[in-house]
Amino acid sequence: MAGYKPVAIQTYPILGEKITQDTLYWNNYKTPVQIKEFGAVSKVDFSPQPPYNYAVTASSRIHIYGRYSQEPIKTFSRFKDTAYCATYRQDGRLLVAGSEDGGVQLFDITGRAPLRQFEGHTKAVHTVDFTADKYHVVSGADDYTVKLWDIPNSKEILTFKEHSDYVRCGCASKLNPDLFVTGSYDHTVKMFDTRTNKSVISVEHGQPVESVLLFPSGGLLVSAGGRYVKVWDMLKGGQLLVSLKNHHKTVTCLCLSSSGQRLLSGSLDRKVKVYSTTSYKVVHSFDYAASILSLALAHEDETIVVGMTNGILSVKHRKSEAKKDSFPRRRRPAYRTFIKGKNYMKQKDDILINRPSKKHLELYDRDLKNFRISKALDRVLEPSCTIKTPEITVSIIKELNRRGVLANALAGRDEKEISRVLNFLIRNLSQPRFASVLINAAEIVIDIYLPVIGQSPVVDKKFLLLQGLVEKEIDYQKELLETLGMMDMLFATMTRKESTPASDGLLENRIES
Repeated sequence: MAGYKPVAIQTYPILGEKITQDTLYWNNYKTPVQIKEFGAVSKVDFSPQPPYNYAVTASSRIHIYGRYSQEPIKTFSRFKDTAYCATYRQDGRLLVAGSEDGGVQLFDITGRAPLRQFEGHTKAVHTVDFTADKYHVVSGADDYTVKLWDIPNSKEILTFKEHSDYVRCGCASKLNPDLFVTGSYDHTVKMFDTRTNKSVISVEHGQPVESVLLFPSGGLLVSAGGRYVKVWDMLKGGQLLVSLKNHHKTVTCLCLSSSGQRLLSGSLDRKVKVYSTTSYKVVHSFDYAASILSLALAHEDETIVVGMTNGILSVKHRKSEAKKDSFPRRRRPAYRTFIKGKNYMKQKDDILINRPSKKHLELYDRDLKNFRISKALDRVLEPSCTIKTPEITVSIIKELNRRGVLANALAGRDEKEISRVLNFLIRNLSQPRFASVLINAAEIVIDIYLPVIGQSPVVDKKFLLLQGLVEKEIDYQKELLETLGMMDMLFATMTRKESTPASDGLLENRIES
């Protein structure tokens, strides 16, 4: 047994997936942390200043979370009705919120009671933001109006009544304190200038506008509504640059990465799309369990927070990079240094004999080497292996099948052990890269444990699910073979048609000669 050859772990590339820099960048997040809120999460906003806490608006509360905390560190609940939005000021010290009763309230993040209350809207306020000078607040409401408030005096300065339907989104320019943008259900996006007391640019989105985003430079505007995300050039008077239609349902939120080179959109189709801001092509996509209402990115894209309709807040943190030792450990001198001396130089006739490096076997290889086939299978059915590296599990199953001992390794298992086998087969059987190996394994499991069905309700449920998956996968394989047969016939017919004129020409030449 000294010449045991380790099991070759076969690579199973995921079909259709291209590994790009964006794939590596956006996949470099830890497993999401899920936080349950009291209602649908309508708005998430990160503080622009350290420690980069974020405000979550859900139901009648606004919770402030630390970037790595799972419990709110502060709660603002002094609302008569449902709160819809909350936005941090540029210095991270103040928070402005809008609620269903038409009120706009200003909070100090160190206190709990509102510092200011602005009353003037008659219906629900869905968007609030601070202007670039930090002393004014813009709000938009379901009463079709947009108002500008003065913070020191708690007074209304201007009211704009140019929209003809609900005003559901808006944002202020980061550079110019006189400019801000609003989007409405009247299908229009308007840019207002407080110096002219009216809108200076108006564009037609074509759908009820759910979200707007102004680039930091102020030159580009992004609007989202319906299934469309549209980009407008504000320096050319609102000229449409590109119209994107990559979602299957209404797009509800927009977000820009820290570098400004990637645009993110969330939708009711439970997906977050990442676009390049140079080509406006989708470079990555995230899947979530429920429809998405809000989306936010932390400083340097360290954390991505998504709020959903079912009240779940999904928080993903970027994986920390391995720290390199600033002072690398000094290697000890080799044995020959002590024998020959530190300054010994290799002579012409010297022969250097390298000691063969010892290769350590993996634990499952040690089990296979000692014919512990059931234990080897148990090792690769651990969750740490089946989730992160399922190809190792599939390779061991394939090796056991090659040796003819797969049935022996699968037999004689209790409820917990057979549940692990069934869970792995159910999760991976439908993947084309594993199907050829796992279908055979699933048939062996069914043959072994079919006579004892009915002893465990948990196993019975998974067993029936596996049986249905195997039958469905076999039907898919049959349909695929039939399709391949039809395609072969079509290609053969096309080849005959192409070769017929040439053969006719040769026949005519022979007759003439």
